[in-house]
Amino acid sequence: MKDSQYDVMGQAGLDYLLNGQRDKDIKVWCDIAEDDTLPLHHLFRGYQEMPRLEQMALELSRGRVLDVGAGMGGHSLYLQDKGMDVTALEISPKCSEVISRRGLRQVINCDFFKLSVELGFDTILLLMNGIGIVGTIDGFTPFFNKCRDLLNPGGEILLDSSDLRYLYIDEDGAMLINLNDRYYGEVEYRMSYGDIKGRNFKWLFIDEELMAYYADINGFKFEKIADGPHYDYLARLTIKEEGSY
Repeated sequence: MKDSQYDVMGQAGLDYLLNGQRDKDIKVWCDIAEDDTLPLHHLFRGYQEMPRLEQMALELSRGRVLDVGAGMGGHSLYLQDKGMDVTALEISPKCSEVISRRGLRQVINCDFFKLSVELGFDTILLLMNGIGIVGTIDGFTPFFNKCRDLLNPGGEILLDSSDLRYLYIDEDGAMLINLNDRYYGEVEYRMSYGDIKGRNFKWLFIDEELMAYYADINGFKFEKIADGPHYDYLARLTIKEEGSY
């Protein structure tokens, strides 16, 4: 993902920002649904264009904020404009360049799992299904370990995700899921933009019950804040007190 020749999202963002490219979108393939496109203007949305769950998460953010998988920086820029101390984290070097060019003062180009900082954060944001970075449900232990390292005492994680079970419900309302197969929210993606072909990557969508379970066994408390309009939700995760798990 960090190699520039595979940096689909970053190159698309630079073309949009610097060259006014408006007629070419990102093509998206995944292994559980039909091919789709990602319009570039969607990645440059302002606060008023964001879904309500994202708006709520931004309003709930406090203290020193880490925006994980910041994309083109829309969430971070909104918080910075409010006078907050926010750092955008992006694995894509070209997305990081876009965010900096848009005026964000603190941008880190790094893999979340390799991030090392001197000062902790009071809020970790994982929006637009940012929890997908864990890849599969097996990735939760290293994810929570890293969050524990990054959070200040009393800190919180704010995330949104979706329950993909609706893709497997037939006309009679029955669930057509093989329980012996992988978890149905584990998805494999690949993106392309013009001549740039991205690498395949794993991405996780997780239902709230399973999210609460993995939070619990890793020493975090799960609190659902709100439901979205289409099987999605916003949640807050906080570290449990010592001895409460």
